[in-house]
Amino acid sequence: MIKGNICQECSQKESCKQAFEKLGNAKGPSVTIKSILAFLLPLIIFIAALGIFEKIFQKSISSKQLEIGIGFLLAAAVAMIYILAVWFISKHIRK
Repeated sequence: MIKGNICQECSQKESCKQAFEKLGNAKGPSVTIKSILAFLLPLIIFIAALGIFEKIFQKSISSKQLEIGIGFLLAAAVAMIYILAVWFISKHIRK
């Protein structure tokens, strides 16, 4: 493993430093909400739907494997509906 500052021997250290300073000072819109909507919320919806379907099917389906399979497919469908709804809304809001 290399220890110390490897930039000291680099011939392009000044231009590299300027590029990173520009990138660090770049102003733009926040992507936090978009990231949450695109990545975190679908996972939360899937896990919540999986728990809800497990409770619903717990007494009505005798086979645990069938209960898990049906619950998984329905939870995936709910998450996919959410993803498609967010995609559809985002496409129509931009236009």
